[in-house]
Amino acid sequence: SVDANGRYCQLDPREGAKAALAEAYRNVAATGATPLGVSDCLNFGNPEVPFVMWQFAEAVDGLADACVELGIPVTGGNVSFYNQTGETQIHPTPVVGVLGVIDDVARRVPAGWQDDGLHLYLLGTTRDELDGSAWAGVVHDHLGGTPPIVDLAAEQAVAGLVQAAAHEGLLAAAHDLSEGGLGVTLAEGALRFGIGARVWLDELCDRDGVDLTAALFSESGARILVAVPREDDVRFQGMCAARGVPSLRIGATDATTGSIEVQDVFTIGLDELRQRHGSTIYDRFA
Repeated sequence: SVDANGRYCQLDPREGAKAALAEAYRNVAATGATPLGVSDCLNFGNPEVPFVMWQFAEAVDGLADACVELGIPVTGGNVSFYNQTGETQIHPTPVVGVLGVIDDVARRVPAGWQDDGLHLYLLGTTRDELDGSAWAGVVHDHLGGTPPIVDLAAEQAVAGLVQAAAHEGLLAAAHDLSEGGLGVTLAEGALRFGIGARVWLDELCDRDGVDLTAALFSESGARILVAVPREDDVRFQGMCAARGVPSLRIGATDATTGSIEVQDVFTIGLDELRQRHGSTIYDRFA
């Protein structure tokens, strides 16, 4: 998986680089694979400008520290400087790739759900972290504040749980939460195979102390949405408890309605979602 977030790095290049690594690591783990190595492409503006060189140094140090903590090496990469238009520098954008290995391809976990009646569990903790988010950019055209906390120990715990559950055949689907938060993850998970979902968020808001906006669009790390068959529900909950990973059932897949319903908030049809998801680039250039 290859990931980057220039908005986070603009706010804090050290933490932004860590976040890029954490997201790629999480993406690989969500398939049931074991992350083993890192490559990168570090994209920055003019290094002769002091603040750009500072951004670069901070990002490299952050990436190095995070690799040490996660225990995975950088096997190669490259640096691209002088990315600017006139005197306007690009956002610092370290692109991080993580390679993982699945010991048996039959155990790989798809990113979307294919069956009706699967239980949807959100792993990890949601915080009120909207600074630098897609929601802040798209809805408010705002970039400021501090990016989400990078908790690499929590990333390892969630990744280890998903890998173990995949090995035991307990997962029908898994999708990491990153840009756009839970709202985008639900959309992508449903569109993958055209199966909708019913979701309730009251308990999540109460448990984590967030409002509905944060519940849907916070970009807190170390979170993965998984779909679990009903017959494996008890085993899966026991595995979460044994490993100390926060888990909460927030919904179920629904093949009958052709929509995503967030209880008492909104319902949106998959046809509308698919049209919006697939027409963005075309509409820009039409």
